[in-house]
Amino acid sequence: MASTPLRPKVRVLIVDDSAAVRQAMSQVLSADPEIEVIGTASDPYAAVRRMREDRPDVITLDVEMPRMDGITFLRKIMAQHPIPVVVCSSLVGDRSETMIQALEAGAVEIICKPEVGVGQFIQESHDRLRLVVKSAAAARPGRGLSRISAPPAIQGKMTADAVLPPRPANSPLARTTERIIALGASTGGTEALRGFLCAMPEDCPAIVIVQHMPEHFTAAFARRIDGLARIAVREAAHGDRLLRGHALIAPGNRHCIVVRSGAYYMVEIRDGPLVARHRPSVDVLFRSVARAAGRNAVGIIMTGMGDDGARGLKEMRDAGANTLGQDEASCVVYGMPKEAMRNGGVEEEVSLDALPAAALRLAAGG
Repeated sequence: MASTPLRPKVRVLIVDDSAAVRQAMSQVLSADPEIEVIGTASDPYAAVRRMREDRPDVITLDVEMPRMDGITFLRKIMAQHPIPVVVCSSLVGDRSETMIQALEAGAVEIICKPEVGVGQFIQESHDRLRLVVKSAAAARPGRGLSRISAPPAIQGKMTADAVLPPRPANSPLARTTERIIALGASTGGTEALRGFLCAMPEDCPAIVIVQHMPEHFTAAFARRIDGLARIAVREAAHGDRLLRGHALIAPGNRHCIVVRSGAYYMVEIRDGPLVARHRPSVDVLFRSVARAAGRNAVGIIMTGMGDDGARGLKEMRDAGANTLGQDEASCVVYGMPKEAMRNGGVEEEVSLDALPAAALRLAAGG
């Protein structure tokens, strides 16, 4: 009987000006039998020399380095030979804008590391680091941008039940003519969302979004899109009303829940456990929309790793909402839409370019 061929290891190049970080990252990643560290480099010039000898599957990259900053190096990589890049950097002060630039330059994912105790952080977060690197190897850079991963360690997955009970079967909803669009995204979502929101007309239905990001980054991301789109885009705050021509982005590290107030919709921002290993969670948002809006909503799930949102989108569809999924060809990572399709939550799968028109058509009752 022929033996099953072993899966090729994910080959990683570590680029960081700190010798201690390079050593710690090498030890943690090399301990995974599915990962091979092919080399380390102290700056982008050394990385280029190493890449000429041996092309990696994934690069981990610091942002602040001598001779050439990481953002410039990242742009050069994406322009010449796109390779999945995981930025691993200390993010404090006003550096959230720098990290948004990293996403726009093509980073597949960003891991926030502390300014002090980095070696200990890397050792304690070994499961997360290995998972990110292996997941990044499956990404297709150049199709969009990505997500930023907060430091919390991986834990057993909770469902939306931990934050919000499901909608009772056949529970009636107050009549309203207002329609809303609920959207969830992860890896690749920042660029996908930018295209989607910039395509929205000024009088579009209210939009509420979960994009996996940690604290502080969602505000910077919302400001960036607000300056480009015809609609108003901002980070959601507790008690905000959902209004036509406006998009609210759930704040990092907080769950976002849609509630009904008479004929209007509002958001509640809550603490709570990680759901599907995320906070904010797409599953939590989608469940709340199923409860509050039912058939008056359109649910959309976009590019991303994992399965957050798959259950919630099915709940929205069961409550009468129209649902859309981004197709595999246009996803950076066809994870969340694939799981939602498999779970029966996706009514129609379309390309990223077609999503805005499809969402508007369904919101208009088409």
